[in-house]
Amino acid sequence: MGSVSEIPAYSSDWTLAASIGLNTNISEINLINLILVLGILFYYGRGVLINFLENRERTILNTIQDAEERHEEASNKLQKARIRLQQAKIKADEIRINGLTQMDREQRDLVDAADEDLKGLEDSKNYAIRFEKQRAIEQVRRQVSRLASERALESLTSRLDNQLHLRMVDYHIGLFRAIDNKSD
Repeated sequence: MGSVSEIPAYSSDWTLAASIGLNTNISEINLINLILVLGILFYYGRGVLINFLENRERTILNTIQDAEERHEEASNKLQKARIRLQQAKIKADEIRINGLTQMDREQRDLVDAADEDLKGLEDSKNYAIRFEKQRAIEQVRRQVSRLASERALESLTSRLDNQLHLRMVDYHIGLFRAIDNKSD
């Protein structure tokens, strides 16, 4: 065998060999260069890509797990809030019912107190009327008695003359003597 220089080569082959290399112009990339670049990237970048994808997967799983935990925590808080809301509604209903009951009770008490006051005023009015009636009756009796006494006195003074007066005095003196004789 001879040396490399002794191998016959055509000039068209040399132009092809001179063009072997990495072509960075994207518009001139041929299929061989593309496969070569992808092969190098796959061979050397596989570990990096796998690590990147595993990290990304762990990050996504952690994010999903955190989201699920936050969702569960939020669901628990929502459930507790719903329970507290229900309890607050029940308490509000109890307060409203108690308020209405208290209002009815106070209204009845107020009506009862007003009825008692009215009854007391009615009794007081009736007592005042009876008292005034008794006073008027007593006043009329006194006036009738006074008028009767005045008329009787007038009648006596007009009918009583000296002779009748002396006869009455003698009659009463006789009564006293009779009483005095009986006692002896």
